[in-house]
Amino acid sequence: MSDNKKYNVEVRLWIEESDGPFLGIGKVWLLENIRKTGSITNAAKEMKMAYRQAWQLVEEMNRRAESPLVVKLLGGKGGGGARLTEAGERAIAVFYELEKRIKDFAIKETQNLKF
Repeated sequence: MSDNKKYNVEVRLWIEESDGPFLGIGKVWLLENIRKTGSITNAAKEMKMAYRQAWQLVEEMNRRAESPLVVKLLGGKGGGGARLTEAGERAIAVFYELEKRIKDFAIKETQNLKF
């Protein structure tokens, strides 16, 4: 039997709110894709997600956040679109910062794990 087994602690982060899960990696990816593509439709396509599902996730995040994370832009000649608000940008940054701190902690804690 080998004496040098290496263990890792894996961590999956999501942020809960009184109604349950509020923000996890999937919703963060959706927000990032809205930022990148400028629309919920294109963000959904990029993620191979139904537009209706993407729209429902955005509506739910907007309703449950202290202020909306995404705003719809009114259609002009090229149609409408969507963009992240300051709160939406902050949600992405806070999520990744928390995730990094938690993962760094987990790495530190696992260095000398023995069972």
